[in-house]
Amino acid sequence: MAAYCRVSTDNIEQLESLENQREHYQKYISNQPNWQLAKIYYDEGISGIQLTKRDALKKLLTDCHNHQIDLVITKSISRLSRNTTDCLRIVRELQQLNIPIIFEKEHINTGAMASELFLSILSSIAQDESHSTAGNLRWSIRQRFASGEFRVSSAPYGYSVEDGNLVIDSVEAGVVREIFRHFLSGTSASQISIGLNHKHIPTKRSGQWRSNTVINILRNSNYTGDMLCQKTYRDDQYRRHFNQGEPPQYLIEEYHPSLVNHETFNRAQVLLKEAAQKRHIETGSHKYQHHYLFSGKINCDNCGTTFKRQTRPNKIYWACQRHLKSAKQCPIKAVSEAGLEAAFCNMMNKLVHNRKFLLQPLLENLQVQANSDTHGRLNSLTKRIKANDHKAETLTKLMQTGLLDRAIYINQTTKLEQDTYQCQEKIKQLNGKNTDSANNF
Repeated sequence: MAAYCRVSTDNIEQLESLENQREHYQKYISNQPNWQLAKIYYDEGISGIQLTKRDALKKLLTDCHNHQIDLVITKSISRLSRNTTDCLRIVRELQQLNIPIIFEKEHINTGAMASELFLSILSSIAQDESHSTAGNLRWSIRQRFASGEFRVSSAPYGYSVEDGNLVIDSVEAGVVREIFRHFLSGTSASQISIGLNHKHIPTKRSGQWRSNTVINILRNSNYTGDMLCQKTYRDDQYRRHFNQGEPPQYLIEEYHPSLVNHETFNRAQVLLKEAAQKRHIETGSHKYQHHYLFSGKINCDNCGTTFKRQTRPNKIYWACQRHLKSAKQCPIKAVSEAGLEAAFCNMMNKLVHNRKFLLQPLLENLQVQANSDTHGRLNSLTKRIKANDHKAETLTKLMQTGLLDRAIYINQTTKLEQDTYQCQEKIKQLNGKNTDSANNF
């Protein structure tokens, strides 16, 4: 018998809750005559939305695959996962191993569960609650941004955090000022990073300096003493993005002690922009820019790694990135850009010349495939509407038996009705396209 516990934050109240969960399962399992405690797995301060950082849960699943566990118990569906897809995947994975999961709060034993629909509905409710909580938290943080009362939890290189405030680290601050001074005197970011590594000066995380690390410092407006908040944001899937104007940003002037003045910082931004223009690099849209003709389009046939553009004396080459690190990792040699352009043009000419035998049959096959996909989408949308109807019936039964709050019932049924309406509209559009295609034919 194994128990799984999780708390989403590492504050004192949550950790006390975690300890209570552990004590509860130790007593609960020991009082069952036919149960033997294998282990209590717990994740501290980890969100239930994503599985990737939940080491204890991953260890639990590994031990289940190694036949060390026969039964799993947890407090509720939300403790196992607030992501519907992950929750169902874990349940199915353990069902294949004949290992049931008991959810105490919902009184569900997956070993005796006739249908996944009930579990699917409850786990989707847990996911919606998580989205709502995250939205409220983001609103609270933005209110503190707007009022200027925000307190930092982590410090950039050159500072440390004391009582929620940024305080200058004298050693690191000297390195920051040195970086700005060398860059403004004409030293490149790459040369600065080499010099710092040569002096054995560690980064914030005790790593090696790289050119992009230096550039990030040069671009960080916090060194002027002003705090720019909301530089990044997370979408509904909790993926982090650089803020390009999607949510509002907040500038708190003279928030903390400065390391460089505004004039020095602005001069550095001008030089960075000029360097980017010389290298034809567009900044601001995403992390890695495909600003060359073959960027992201050539993969190594040997190892699958994307080719990288290289400028050599009088010639431009494209080479496998693993080969650039070491010929032992990949033996594929570099190819000249002129050779790639010639090969590309040669292949395009062949396709145009043999259009009747190559492109025309391909186009006809694609049209057949498109029609087939339309029928498949129609069937999928019809099944989705039926599934929504089934879910709505189950929600009604749950509310009538008192297992579901009325407010949650209204919220969930409204979403199902909206989804059904959208499916019906898509069906109308697809049927309209089929009619147009038939008329054109």
